[in-house]
Amino acid sequence: MKKGVDTKRGRKTVFVGLSGGVDSAVSAALLQKDGYEVVGVFIKTWHPDFLECNEEEERRDAMRVAAHLDIPFLTFDLEDVYKNEVADYMIREYKAGRTPNPDVMCNKEVKFGAFLKKAIAMGADYVATGHYTQASSGNIFSQDFLQSNVNRSKNNFPTRLFKAKDPSKDQSYFLWTLNQKQLERILFPVGRLKKSEVRTLAKRFKLPVAEKKDSQGICFLGSIDLKEFLKHYIKEKKGKVVNEIGEVIGFHDGVVFHTLGERHGFTITKKLPTDGPYYIISKDLKKNILVVSQNRNISNSNILTNYRIENTNWISEIPKSEKHYTAQIRYHGEFLDCTVKIISKDSAEIVFAKPVLVAAGQSVVVYDGNVCLGGGVVK
Repeated sequence: MKKGVDTKRGRKTVFVGLSGGVDSAVSAALLQKDGYEVVGVFIKTWHPDFLECNEEEERRDAMRVAAHLDIPFLTFDLEDVYKNEVADYMIREYKAGRTPNPDVMCNKEVKFGAFLKKAIAMGADYVATGHYTQASSGNIFSQDFLQSNVNRSKNNFPTRLFKAKDPSKDQSYFLWTLNQKQLERILFPVGRLKKSEVRTLAKRFKLPVAEKKDSQGICFLGSIDLKEFLKHYIKEKKGKVVNEIGEVIGFHDGVVFHTLGERHGFTITKKLPTDGPYYIISKDLKKNILVVSQNRNISNSNILTNYRIENTNWISEIPKSEKHYTAQIRYHGEFLDCTVKIISKDSAEIVFAKPVLVAAGQSVVVYDGNVCLGGGVVK
């Protein structure tokens, strides 16, 4: 395959990450319809031996989509990258008592790291995925999304990352690590569509996965019981669950398996019929103790307004200290009012309007209206 423009037909080449699902399939079909030279790519990743793996089934579905669209089909083996940069990172962070986000790391290291680099090296002009988000240059955001992607590198404006048209599917939270160099090479065809419209297009294109259910769970690993997964790598250690005044009211299998704000996975032995759910408000890693409360917003040293974030990345512009923004502390979480104080190139302080409970290791992602500015990891 020739690098860059196909001189014979004058078309740009896009390597589309075909996962076997409907979103990536529709992305490939839209790009083909818009005149791109499309190549389907299935990304092979690591799966532990004890976990049921449906990768071959997903790969077959991806192949069926490629065959239906009559496009080339490739398989990229990125097993080592996924194991080292996503799975090992997740296990390491939980062992340290932190709350990682494997989906953020998967996008950074696998989809828009190794996949993007390999695709460009093989002659692709762009890569595309089925993510629900949008990218465009300057102050003008065009709903004619595919055309805006073609033109966005022709001006001097930075490329901005926008929320998806469908707020219930928006995935910009997971993409806060993207930079300008990457965005120049990435297309997000379904970000301008609602999920219902994607399903309609899948049927219109007669795609073989049109009726397939959406996948859930951790990036590539799917819907798994996270604690059961971690227990294969982290030894269980029974400990006490105490309330706000230090009274022992239950037990757990290990502090490292839990995160702040969680209300499941531990056992309350002293509970009245009128009691509501108990939320984790604090963890003592050294003593292996969970502190819980029926009031998740109870005043304690872990519920703060100010949080320092590190490994920061600002996609299109650096936040201004005098301006008000919103931030998400978890995927599809509430957009919380905040301000941002830049500390250094790699760190910042997020000041929330109201106290919130954020665990170390979580991603805090900052928005200016519909624009995802970037974010960082809580120290």
